[in-house]
Amino acid sequence: MKHFTSICITLIMTITACGQKYESVIKAEAPSQKYQSEVVVSDLTIPWGFTFLPDNSMLITEKSGELIHFKDGKKTTIEGLPEIYVRGQGGLLDIETHPNYEKNGWLYFSYASAEGEGDGGNTAIMRAKLVGSKLTENQLLYKAGPNSRKGQHFGSRLEFDNDGYLFFSIGDRGNRDVNPQDITKDGGKIYRIHDDGRIPKDNPFVKKTNARTAIYSYGHRNPQGMIKNPKTGLIWANEHGPRGGDEINIVKPGKNYGWPVISYGINYSGTSFTEITAKEGMEEPLFYWVPSIAPSGMAIVSSKKYEDWEDNVLVGSLKFQYLERLELKKGKVVKREKLLEGMGRVRSVKQGPDGFIYVGIENVGIVKIIPNK
Repeated sequence: MKHFTSICITLIMTITACGQKYESVIKAEAPSQKYQSEVVVSDLTIPWGFTFLPDNSMLITEKSGELIHFKDGKKTTIEGLPEIYVRGQGGLLDIETHPNYEKNGWLYFSYASAEGEGDGGNTAIMRAKLVGSKLTENQLLYKAGPNSRKGQHFGSRLEFDNDGYLFFSIGDRGNRDVNPQDITKDGGKIYRIHDDGRIPKDNPFVKKTNARTAIYSYGHRNPQGMIKNPKTGLIWANEHGPRGGDEINIVKPGKNYGWPVISYGINYSGTSFTEITAKEGMEEPLFYWVPSIAPSGMAIVSSKKYEDWEDNVLVGSLKFQYLERLELKKGKVVKREKLLEGMGRVRSVKQGPDGFIYVGIENVGIVKIIPNK
């Protein structure tokens, strides 16, 4: 097992108050050595998503287009995937089981697809059943359009809520000035559908002319982390900002999360694209990062196995290669802590059915966090 320590860090937050920006400093507590890490699935390149089956085996997506079943220490490649459009940030993305998987056997996954209008690809959502080592009964539930040859901002996480609705995210596909603020277009949105792909009658834009009726919220940039809060049942999502301005948001029906009109970020070149961080009718984030950490997978801890971690938010950092633990009090982040630092780009994180935290790390595999006895 490989030991790791939590690293003290300083949080610089830029907050808008009375029209003025000021800096607030939150210092993390001293490093902790209460936990160890163990690689439980090795030799993975980009484990974009993973999920647990009832027999405690795992299904793992490799962005390159491979679905892996890990059981009893062995990896089996699953056949029957649709054609995967692999370009830039696009490929085989997230995977999730139906809440009643033991009864109906449905698996859900998101991927970049070249099907549909236009050259290139866009994000698609499919469900299928696993029979032996092959997917069967594949059903395309949603395909964003039009396609684009741009390689960025496909999203895409999947999450079921307590009512059995499937939420999924699609990034703005690199077209920030068109897609995120236009509900007649795909991209830069979080969507909600029934488990069979039907559109819920109470979705916020069902009665809007020409709207994409699967849209649940809009004004997003590139949400790559999403989780149901186990206590409130609400959907939380994180998303990439540009240079600064990564966000955590609580997803609410019909709300506009502001991209690119409001943001705490700037262009990658260092120039500004907006001067405002707040505007009437637009939601401000629960939390944001400056500088960007490039957030990916996300989990909220409900397990009792980790001392003082209950209700904490875990977010993978692609840029700085660590798992970030956020401690909240009264809905505000009061502490940040780095875990698994330097092991690699953290792509996915999930609390397993055994209560342990599992983390997908690029060019490493799936890592289990174990409390010291």
